[in-house]
Amino acid sequence: MFLTMNRFRVKAGQEDTFEDVWKSRDSHLKTVDGFVSFHLMKGEESDGVRLYASHTLWRDRAAFEGWTKSEAFRMAHKGAKSSAELYDGPPVLEVFDSVQELS
Repeated sequence: MFLTMNRFRVKAGQEDTFEDVWKSRDSHLKTVDGFVSFHLMKGEESDGVRLYASHTLWRDRAAFEGWTKSEAFRMAHKGAKSSAELYDGPPVLEVFDSVQELS
């Protein structure tokens, strides 16, 4: 398994708008080979910023890299810059390879 995580710093008072953007967009993920699951997580507010993280689980790194080069990726991210006023800085991408899996 391969996990990608984007961390977002959302300006206080913009949480509902941020969540609406994510809930209403078509990510096209379900059409991508190797996609396993997606979660948008809401964290704590501190110093006027609410933390969020998107977690996307992939079959493997190759599936994720294929997604980033796909038309589905381009379609899912079109218009992303129009929401820039919601954020306190750019999102931070982190990626993780599976070391152990229990199920």
